[in-house]
Amino acid sequence: MLFLSATISAKTIVVKHTTEDATQRIQQAIEEARKNNGKPVTIRFESGNYHISRANASKHLYFVSNTASESENPDQTKHIGLWIKEAKNLTIDGNGAFLITHGEMTPFAVDKSENITIKNISIKASDPTVPEMKVTERGDKYIVAKAHPLSNYTIKDGRFAWVGESWTLTGGIAQLYDPTTTLNIRHASPLSNLEKAIELEPGLVRFNYKEKAPTCKPGQVFQMRDGIRDEVAGLVNLSKNVRLENIGFHFMGNFGIVSQVSENLTYERLLCEPEYGKGRTDVGFADFLQFSGCKGKIKVTNSRFIGAHDDPINIHGTHLRVVEYPASNQIKIRFMHPQTYGLEQFFAGDYIDIVDANSLLCLQQAKIKKVERINDRDILLTLNSNISNEIKTKPDVVVENTTWTPEVEINNNFFASIPTRGILVTTRRKIVIENNIFLRMPMSAILIANEGRSWFESGPVADVTIRNNQFIECGSPVICIAPENGKYEGTIHKNITICDNRFDLLNADAIFAKATNGLLVKDNFFITNSSTNEISQLIRTEQCENVTVKDNRIEAL
Repeated sequence: MLFLSATISAKTIVVKHTTEDATQRIQQAIEEARKNNGKPVTIRFESGNYHISRANASKHLYFVSNTASESENPDQTKHIGLWIKEAKNLTIDGNGAFLITHGEMTPFAVDKSENITIKNISIKASDPTVPEMKVTERGDKYIVAKAHPLSNYTIKDGRFAWVGESWTLTGGIAQLYDPTTTLNIRHASPLSNLEKAIELEPGLVRFNYKEKAPTCKPGQVFQMRDGIRDEVAGLVNLSKNVRLENIGFHFMGNFGIVSQVSENLTYERLLCEPEYGKGRTDVGFADFLQFSGCKGKIKVTNSRFIGAHDDPINIHGTHLRVVEYPASNQIKIRFMHPQTYGLEQFFAGDYIDIVDANSLLCLQQAKIKKVERINDRDILLTLNSNISNEIKTKPDVVVENTTWTPEVEINNNFFASIPTRGILVTTRRKIVIENNIFLRMPMSAILIANEGRSWFESGPVADVTIRNNQFIECGSPVICIAPENGKYEGTIHKNITICDNRFDLLNADAIFAKATNGLLVKDNFFITNSSTNEISQLIRTEQCENVTVKDNRIEAL
């Protein structure tokens, strides 16, 4: 019998617990559910730990937004544990189980599927690709550090390397976590400038340096990784009505959960934080949640985001540069950023904005008649209307798919131990960010950007409410509205309300807004430890119109 690992009833597939590698058995359960022809099916796990491995994963080619370039990762094949492909009305209920990954891999992918729920499960790694070590001693030219039990290493002739199943790390990027402040700051790698490593006892290593030892204190923790995002913690691709609920993401290797070109995504009660009592301080190799070119409604609620190496939530579209006008109603466009390409970004019937990349203003709107993929970087769009001659004379023109732009709701979440920002969001539909707590983001807690010349992440916002949040000792400006226009020809963002928030400020720069029409800052409470006692000193604007600041309160400690 092919399907030995589960007992099948009419609507439920029960995956029985096993101590062996469960990768293929879980895949068999998913395949069995697909055979139900779209009728509702629940795959329910028995409680316990389930081991899934790179060696037995499903191998499929996926181009994933914001991950790795062709030179960084020539083979974009992903090694997927739970591969959910062309499925409908499927619920995977972990029933409290743990998925434990072995080797660099993508734990799950939802592709071209509809009405998918994954819930009540936790995911962690047997060999996290972000090894950790706690500093116990520091001298002028040495440190002594204790490796975390899950961080394995080798020392040969004084040369140190972290090792896992299918990976090795000898340099790379680092962060330094301070448990007394919960700050998690990017730092030079303690494996750089290394003269010799000496094991003093199992797990305890002395690192001797050619010059000065890295700046650190006993009790602080180094987190190390490489910079190549060749796998992701989860992928949602070309799918609709996907729900992730009550999931513990205790390690998210290589990158976070990437949701791209998908519709109606609800992510509730996600615990992106170190597993309690296990001694680790890091969870994320980079971002936690990345949303690229989605539509419908995105909801992220009642979740915890602690211990990333980049932004917890990033929601954006993509600007593609116009490189040629083959016909009067045709444009050839190109993915420009090295880490984003190959996506199915455009479809017949979609609407686009043709945008001046320098002013970030729309030059013309059009509807797509036909889409032709030329290669992984280039796409030919045939439009229902001709391109104006004025556009063809401009040097930097980009295109945004305005059909694939989502409404966003982010509420009741907690952000801490993050080296960058809390939320990045750019979408022209309604955005509500409320009832969240941001603790000590070193950069802005919320960034609203939009640009067409660097990351190429689009686009303008038109209806934003930031309400009833707590910003505790975050970097300046705490809320930053900063479209990256090279020249000013008119406002880019509009209708932004910032109200009923509490700002516990480190610095005097609370809110900055650029090129915005219709900014309302009302009923906020600012606490400052500086000599600043005027609201006007906390809020800066540039190239803005229709700015209203009223009924705010400031208190100096």
